Formats: sequence, structure tokens, C-alpha cells
Amino acid sequence: MSPGRLLAWAALLLILAVTLMPLWLALKTALVHPADVFSHAADLLPVDPTLVNFRRVLGLMSPDETLALVGSAAEIDLVRSFARSFVFTGTVVLMQTACAAMSAYAFARLRFRGRDLLFMLFVGSMMLPSVVTFIPNFILVKELGWLDTMAGMAAPFALMQGFSVFFLRQFFLSLPRDLEEAALLEGASHWRIFWHIALPLSVTPLATIATLTAINMWNEFFWPYLVARGDEHPVLPVVLQSFRTQRPQGQPDWTGLMAAATLAALPAVLLLLAFGRRVVDSIQFTAGK
Repeated sequence: MSPGRLLAWAALLLILAVTLMPLWLALKTALVHPADVFSHAADLLPVDPTLVNFRRVLGLMSPDETLALVGSAAEIDLVRSFARSFVFTGTVVLMQTACAAMSAYAFARLRFRGRDLLFMLFVGSMMLPSVVTFIPNFILVKELGWLDTMAGMAAPFALMQGFSVFFLRQFFLSLPRDLEEAALLEGASHWRIFWHIALPLSVTPLATIATLTAINMWNEFFWPYLVARGDEHPVLPVVLQSFRTQRPQGQPDWTGLMAAATLAALPAVLLLLAFGRRVVDSIQFTAGK
């Protein structure tokens, strides 16, 4: 192996180590007994690893056991928060993917006045920081009476997003027109062509958009924290911040937080392992177009 290739592998391994180190430290802290978290903070490997923190955050310990372990018997229903996060993420993924696919096909294949200008506005929306839209979105959700509801959490993300529309439009442009022209000659409508021809040929980019959207929504914190702070609909990232004050004198419950964060990261990690290669291939294909 040439020296240049060895250097490239060394650089990649270094980048991989730096990337995975925070995940490893979180897992290591989650496996440490709460009483030993500070005395062994500098160790790279957990000393006397235990699953007691995972049992605690999953509600598998009694309040008395929790009180004896960390000095607080506060209950956090992590399982229900997982379920709410799945509902929130699934709702946004289904609606955003469906709406983006329809609008992207219209931009790619239909001709109507103002099409190019409207598409430029969609692309331009990607340059706006999300924080700019928080206040108008909050006012709209409040006027609709959707505060502390799942609809209020999902509404700003459920319709078209600039990146999703742009990504899918680039793929629809690459589809052969011969198939659509043949279907039009047979009397098929644009809706039927979209449903029976375009969508079956677009499984990979649709899966890519769904995967990226799912990861973003699973990790979304600020908007759910802003509009759904009650006990009815807190999603997982909002619940995680409550571990900051679970111990006496407001001390963060580091072991519980790391255990919950490790469990919260699992769905995103599994999605990347299952569809990561497909995401990279789709982005490379779309970028080439």
C-alpha cells in the first residue's frame, strides 16, 4: 500500500474516532453507577459496568429504589415519550414526503404560469434560518388553538420543505419522458401517471427523503418544547432535558441522561445503518443531475 493511501486511511480513522467518541462517552457514562460517575469520569472504559441506569429510565425500578440510587424519586415516562416521538415523526414523514412528491412532480412535468418563479421561492426558502419562522408559526398555531397538541407540533413540518421538493424534482426530471408520453396517448391523466409510473420508479429517492426527514424530526427539540410543554404530548428530546434537574439541589442526573440519550439515539442509528448507503447513492445521483 502506498504512503498516500496509508495517510488517507489514517485520516479517515482519525475522523471516525473523533466522530464516535461522544457516542462512546455517552454509552460509557450510562453504564457507570451514579455514585461513581465523577470518580471515574476520565476513564475510557466503564468501571464495574451496570445496566441500572437503563432500568431506571425505562421505569423498571420502583420509586424507593430510584430514591435510594440517585436521591430523587421523580418519574419520567420514557416509554410514552418514545411512542409520542414515533407518532410525531411518522406523521411528519408521511405528510411531508407525500406533499413534496406531488409538488416536485408538478414542478418537473407540468407547465403553468409562474412555475419557475414559484420553484425559485421554494429553493430560496432553504436559505432562511428556521428560527426566523418560529414566531409567525407560533402565532398561527396559537390562533388555531393547536397549542399543546400533536397537530400544533407537526403542522410547520408536515407540508412541503424546500430541500425535499428540490431533491425529488431533480429525480423526476431524470425519468424518461417516453413512458409518460405513451401513457398520455393511452388516455392516462397526470395523476394516474404520477401514481402508477413516477412513484414506483422513485422508491429510492422517496426513501432517502423519508429517512432524512425522520432523523431530523426525531431529534427536533425547540419547536415541540415551544408549543407542547404540557404533560400530554412531550416528545423524547423535550423529556431528556428534564434529567438536568432530577437530583437534589438541581444537579444534573448525568447517568440517567446518558442512558436515556443512548436509547433515544438508537432509532436514528438503525435508520442510518439500514438506509445510509441508499441515501448516499441518491444524493450522488441527484447532485449529478
